Amino acid sequence: MYTFEEIGTMLDEICEEIPQPFFNGLNGGVNLLPDTVMHESAIDDDLYIMGEYHRDALGRYINIYYGSICKSCIDYSPERMRHRLKKLLLHEFTHHVEALAGERGLEIKDEINLDEYKSRKHKAKHHRPLARRRPKDNEPGE
Repeated sequence: MYTFEEIGTMLDEICEEIPQPFFNGLNGGVNLLPDTVMHESAIDDDLYIMGEYHRDALGRYINIYYGSICKSCIDYSPERMRHRLKKLLLHEFTHHVEALAGERGLEIKDEINLDEYKSRKHKAKHHRPLARRRPKDNEPGE
């Protein structure tokens, strides 16, 4: 498990790699918060929100949730964790850039992914394997 400071350092390093123009209009910056955030549509307490892009009265900002990362990225090597954090951060920056351009492509993709999650969970919950009948003594077995 990674400490809050270690995740913060990785995020800082990743932010330094992102070209400055992507930060335009992101007046609240990138914030690492200690929270564990469960998605409101989670079915088996297994859908954590690791990051969110916000546009509200406070401005535009990205929140990254340390607790959710710890729950979702168990036993990640440093390289794998850094890769996951970079993917997460770029995902949230894409929301930011699209919002500035008046686009919703990634929001729509996120909605589709959520619908697919719900469908998988629904199928898994309602799928019951057929009961296997035990062969009688005079029947050939498998």
